Amino acid sequence: MPHDNQYPKSTEIVQKWPALVILAVAAAVRLTLLGIKPPHFDEGVNGWFVDQITHTGFYHYDPTNYHGPLHFYVLFLAQTLLGRHIWALRLPLVLISLATVWLTLRFERFIGRGAARWAAAAMAVSPGCVFYARYAIHECWLVFSLMLCAWGLAGLWEVGKRKYLWVVWIGITGAVLTKETYVLHFACAALALPCVWLLGQVIPAAEKDGAAPQEWTWLDMALGVLMLAGCVVLFYSGTFMDMRGLKGLYETFGAWFQTGKAGNGHEKPVYYWLQLFGRYEWPSCLGLVAALLCVLPRTPRFMRAVAIYGCGTLVAYSIIHYKTPWCIVSLTWPFLLLFGWGADLAFRKFGTAAGVVSIALLGGNLCYTVALNFFRFTDAKEPYVYVQTFQEIDRLMKPVNELAALNPANYQMTGHIMVESYHPLPWLLGDFPNIGYYDTNTTPPKMDADFLLVEETRIEDVESALHEEYFTSSLTLRDAQDESKLYLNAKKFQSVFPGRKPDFEPHKEAPAEVPAEKK
Repeated sequence: MPHDNQYPKSTEIVQKWPALVILAVAAAVRLTLLGIKPPHFDEGVNGWFVDQITHTGFYHYDPTNYHGPLHFYVLFLAQTLLGRHIWALRLPLVLISLATVWLTLRFERFIGRGAARWAAAAMAVSPGCVFYARYAIHECWLVFSLMLCAWGLAGLWEVGKRKYLWVVWIGITGAVLTKETYVLHFACAALALPCVWLLGQVIPAAEKDGAAPQEWTWLDMALGVLMLAGCVVLFYSGTFMDMRGLKGLYETFGAWFQTGKAGNGHEKPVYYWLQLFGRYEWPSCLGLVAALLCVLPRTPRFMRAVAIYGCGTLVAYSIIHYKTPWCIVSLTWPFLLLFGWGADLAFRKFGTAAGVVSIALLGGNLCYTVALNFFRFTDAKEPYVYVQTFQEIDRLMKPVNELAALNPANYQMTGHIMVESYHPLPWLLGDFPNIGYYDTNTTPPKMDADFLLVEETRIEDVESALHEEYFTSSLTLRDAQDESKLYLNAKKFQSVFPGRKPDFEPHKEAPAEVPAEKK
């Protein structure tokens, strides 16, 4: 049955303080110094897609990109309103992550106020939930949508009101518009429901009554289906400007299954997610233990469903060869709910000692979160720091932006990017129209430019073709990428580096010797 948690009005404000503190901590660790780390590779790609929306008026859905269109339109809105800044791209994800913490608190009706607050506190300080909320990538949208589905289904079962049906449809719509992995989550959820019923036939659950009387009508169901269909057509068709994008709804799964099987350079062992749980997500580890306890008699049906669904998705994601660490946030949320339920159960059974242990665990997680997000955010030794751009990128971007700030005409400067993997530079340099990107098979028509970034294997050929003087430095964009060399034209950047002498001077051939008989 629902947990009403009725309190006298005289204590109502006092009872809200823990939730407000949880939300305040969640906001602090997500919003503080939001632009401190350079744009991630994927953020640069997403920013480039946003720029294409600005140029063409719509997002062209690519079924091999494995990401739905909703995220790009939200980023387009943020960038249009707030400007081309990395914190503007990241802000929507911070806000949806905070909404997810708030939504976790709303589960109090189904798991109890104490359990919901323990779970929300764990999510507020989770290293993964915080780290990837500070990235302009899709995962937080998927988590919020999946939790809406869970909250709505729980409400339909225990209360039956029409609003819960609409919440379910909103969650389904958000998931479908966000990422193709929604099919995996929906499949695990569909399997969890009969498993809960079968388990209840063998080991009785806490509740004896069935579902609450349903107050919605089939018209409401039809309207929900129409909402889903309408949003899918609107967004996947590029707001009706790219109707061929609708075919990608089913074409994507062929490429997706092949990528998941092959790994494409992102292969990880089957126990990869458990490794991340053990290193970062300590409350989720206890949630795994709590999931095993859900087979005991008198366990709430909802917690059994969450446990079966959570374990199912964990197994499914473990089988897939292609693994990227930000998917961790799509895996942890069921186990955070289970942690909250287990922590509340332990507190009521063992008293203050259990509460102290839980608080200490969350405090340790908060310390790790602060260290990861504000001190080690580009440390490649951290598994969460994956394909992350190094701060060395500032060796290029700071002087270039400084010149542009001094004189807007400098936005017309020329640049040659001669490295194989160059994101996030196309987005960072998006306001500079005269930048060229050249792979190993192409070269610029004129080698000299205002700046060049050249990978190590091409340095000798490039330098032999340069005729001007340059300031130089090494620059490595990200881990597992070879070191490149940066060239800043000495004439162009002299004002940025006053008193500095050029590091590179072009080779000057000695004049040919005049034969003696012609002297």
